[in-house]
Amino acid sequence: MQKLLRRVTNPILVKEYRSRMRTLKTPVTLFLYLLVMGGVIFGFTYLQYARNVYYNPGDSRMLFVMLAALQLVLIAFVTPGLVAGTISGERERQTLNILLTTHLSPLKIVLSKLVSSLSFMALLVFATLPVYAVIFLFGGVSPGQVLGVFGFYLMAMILFGSVGLFCSAWFKRTGVSTVTAYMLTFALLGGTGLAAVFLNEMLDLLNGHGTHPKLFYVAALNPVLNLIAMFEPEFVTLGSNVEPPITPWVYFLIVYLPVSILLWYLSVKRLMPVKRPIFTRKRKGE
Repeated sequence: MQKLLRRVTNPILVKEYRSRMRTLKTPVTLFLYLLVMGGVIFGFTYLQYARNVYYNPGDSRMLFVMLAALQLVLIAFVTPGLVAGTISGERERQTLNILLTTHLSPLKIVLSKLVSSLSFMALLVFATLPVYAVIFLFGGVSPGQVLGVFGFYLMAMILFGSVGLFCSAWFKRTGVSTVTAYMLTFALLGGTGLAAVFLNEMLDLLNGHGTHPKLFYVAALNPVLNLIAMFEPEFVTLGSNVEPPITPWVYFLIVYLPVSILLWYLSVKRLMPVKRPIFTRKRKGE
């Protein structure tokens, strides 16, 4: 068992886990996160059903969708802040060069920083399961949809975390990397949605009101629209009755997973002590 743990973990992961969990900031962040999630949902439930004597499963479904969208927005708000200071903070404390002289490769350093930050974000997300369970008891949502939502959260965390990691590796100051990471994250969160709406209006002006099948490829890039499409598929076609050519979350994965891997690669290249060109040609005779 110890040999398996040694292969899976490394000193950076152990240090990050211990330092994060031993501070007062962790339970306070967890408390505030659950307070926001629970307060919004239970407050909305009380205001809507205080005078009713029955509970409609259709309303429960709407409440679940609202909770899922709120959780996604909070993930986009918290994740860049957790990751954006991981490498730039080491550079500011002048400990990054020490890390690079150890037996750990730049790839292991980058991925360890990312995994440790996303692990804490995953703790926040899974801590909200009791809130989902309360809504789930009233019906209107299937277990497969619940699993799909949490799987989508994992994809979103990897995407937003990769953006924060890239900014942390390329900018020397934590403040600059954090601001840049938030700008890019909210561009993914809101900019893609605005681009889809703008494109829809432009196509209506040029071709008249109707269905625009290719609009799916822009709208499905928006995390919020993609998440809601698990319950209401017409959201990724902006209300039209066009059948999506591919499952929205699959398209999301196909597009953004290579983007995340590219950001990891660029972060590793930035940390390499000896800079090498990305593409090299072999000389004759080698």
